[in-house]
Amino acid sequence: MIYKTIIIEDEHRLREALSIMLEMVSGDSVQIVGYAETVEEAKKIIDRLKPDLVFMDIMLKDGTGFDVLQQISFNSFHLIFTTAYEQHAINAFKYSAVDYLLKPIDPQELKAAIDRIEILQERVFEKQQITELQTNLSKTPDRLVLPTQEAMYVVKLDQILRCETSGSYTTFFLIDGRKIMVSKPLKNYEDILLPPLFFRVHQSHLINVNAILSYSREGMIMMSDKSSVPISRGKKESFFKLMKDEV
Repeated sequence: MIYKTIIIEDEHRLREALSIMLEMVSGDSVQIVGYAETVEEAKKIIDRLKPDLVFMDIMLKDGTGFDVLQQISFNSFHLIFTTAYEQHAINAFKYSAVDYLLKPIDPQELKAAIDRIEILQERVFEKQQITELQTNLSKTPDRLVLPTQEAMYVVKLDQILRCETSGSYTTFFLIDGRKIMVSKPLKNYEDILLPPLFFRVHQSHLINVNAILSYSREGMIMMSDKSSVPISRGKKESFFKLMKDEV
């Protein structure tokens, strides 16, 4: 598939750089059909050309990328934000499940973003994600957006019992018994699911410390859903220290 692509960026050199990189890493699947550098230009070109893919800078000359998204009529496209934001904002992107690229854009990360799009079955811009992102930019997030092929799930952090990863997929086990699988590895979440509430006890497992029923010196943890989770040898010392400090 060839993705009709629009770049919304108010700096000319960055538009040119992104265009060249897209040609280099995804020339066979991306066709740039338009550019915009203001909110007004962006909303007009999106509604007129109905793209498959939009690269959106957050800060524009006359407003923000959020202003564009709130004013467009056509919203069936893949969205990738481009940003030079600091760490708090990057965490907000992760909590909200919004795809983003940090400036200056790395060609390998750009290629990975295009590859992720090819995995998705539908071209849907989710307004829920943007609403969550705007909220998360203004406060410390207390919930996580988990995107699947079927739906977009908004989950409170304290309702996450544990996470288990397999390859490039992660399954979230919730306290109410639900399981939600997302097509991202656990490393994408471990820097926002942090101690003291969460702890990565193993390469494949991250747990909610408050959901522990028991743990043994041999290296097994019993969770409140009766599942058993192993503690890796390299994590034992720090895990037992955390448990001691929690007592």
